[in-house]
Formats: sequence, C-alpha cells, structure tokens
Amino acid sequence: MKFLELTNKRQSTRAYLDKPVEREILDRCLAAARLAPSACNSQPWKFIVVDKPQLKDKIARETFSKSISFNKFALQAPVLVVIVSQRSKLSACIGGILKGTNFKLMDIGIAAEHFCLQAAEDGIATCMMGWFNARKIGTLLNLPRNQKAKLLISVGYGCSDEIRVKTRKDTKEMSCYISN
Repeated sequence: MKFLELTNKRQSTRAYLDKPVEREILDRCLAAARLAPSACNSQPWKFIVVDKPQLKDKIARETFSKSISFNKFALQAPVLVVIVSQRSKLSACIGGILKGTNFKLMDIGIAAEHFCLQAAEDGIATCMMGWFNARKIGTLLNLPRNQKAKLLISVGYGCSDEIRVKTRKDTKEMSCYISN
C-alpha cells in the first residue's frame, strides 16, 4: 500500500477482539521499531512485549483509576508493549543539554510510530498511551532504577476495520514554505 494510505489506516484503537496477536507479526513490528533513527544512533529504547495475561492485566490496571478511566480499554488488548528508556550515547546527552531538547523522548516516539505503522500494515490495531503509573509498571517488570517506562502501546485485533475520518488541521494551517 502507498505510504499515505498506511498513515491513514493507522489510528488509535480502543476496542479489541479477544484474539491473540501472532508472534511473527509482533516480531515484524519490533524489526520496524529497531530501524527507527535516533540521535547519534543511541537507540535509547527497549520494547518489552507483555502478552502473559496476568501480568498484562496488572500493567493495564496501572493506566487508569476510578477518577481517570480513559485508558480502561487497555484491559481488552491482548498485548501491551512497554517502551523503556535506555541510556543514550554521551554525544546525544550533551547535545540534548546544550539544545534544551529531550532527544531520548523524540527517539522513542519515532520508534513507537515505526512499530505502529508496521502493525497497521499487518492489520493490527494499536493505541499509544502516555498516561500510566510508571513507577508501578517498573516494579511489575522489575526494571532497574535507571530505567523508566516512557510509553505504552496497546496491540491487538480491533473490533472494527472501519477507518475513522481524521480531524486534523488543514495542511496550509500546519505548514508553510519559505522560498526565494
């Protein structure tokens, strides 16, 4: 499929079928994420794929509470991917400090989108989640103190194949050319 068709197909899905995702598909998604660019080629990420139901449910429960329930759909997803920050190369760290830019978070976002685009190509639905209890998830995964969950992705077969109409700014509103 053409790239713009793929980017239109990729959407945040919040309703999943009770159907496992094949390991071959998850492996392709991880391969796509691995190829993502990063500052100074630091690759400051680790993708932890959680499809063990009991642990997956415990992690899902750390994405919502009684008062903030918008991520409750995570319980339906058969797979959760926890993206953990890793150490960046010294040059990327120094560059980030000098520029006042968190390259590590940018890099993780790019790798996550590569993962999600590959999933969309394979007919798998995803939703990136930034709202969760990172400390509790770190404890559940026995992460070292210097590693922290930065992003979660729910993964599974969506309940619907319908591609929603995306509400986005007009191209002229979100971009401009500066030419001669």
